[in-house]
Amino acid sequence: MIDWSWITTSPIAVSTIVFKAILIYVALIFFTRLSGLRSFSKMASFDFVITVSMGTILGSTVLTEDPALLQAIVGLATLYAIQYAVSWARRHSQRVGRTVDNQPLLLMAGSEILTDNLTRARVTHEDLYAKLREANVLDLSQVRAVVFESTGEISVLHIPYAATPHVELDPALLGDVRDVDRLPMAAPAD
Repeated sequence: MIDWSWITTSPIAVSTIVFKAILIYVALIFFTRLSGLRSFSKMASFDFVITVSMGTILGSTVLTEDPALLQAIVGLATLYAIQYAVSWARRHSQRVGRTVDNQPLLLMAGSEILTDNLTRARVTHEDLYAKLREANVLDLSQVRAVVFESTGEISVLHIPYAATPHVELDPALLGDVRDVDRLPMAAPAD
């Protein structure tokens, strides 16, 4: 005989899940409003870690007995406090910023693909081409720079097809990018 109990649940268990989901959601909204817009951003790698951790707390709180609801709320509050403290420290200390953040990496210098940097970032040519297509690049000559950002995203700086080809790339946009000196322009000033 097949045991079907693993599929079903009791009305009390269902109501507990709904109650915990509502309360943890209210706590999440409260902390997000208190903390500000950065709460779920992906501006830095530590933001992503915090967001994943929050999701783990939410999921485990709603569907399991442990952690208890109050423990989960304290855990969320702690993660928000950590995110706020690290963000504040990054704004006030370059050392903290260098410790917490990955440095952006140049993947293309103009139309030249920097294969060594692709290898360093563990990005394939296919990944790069997909991002170029996503940015509506029609020809590699349109590309001014492609940057592997500290968040893991890939930014494509290019000239749209209809734009004039003499548009200069503002060096301030690439001030913290590793290997920016490989661009076919003057290196940005510090």
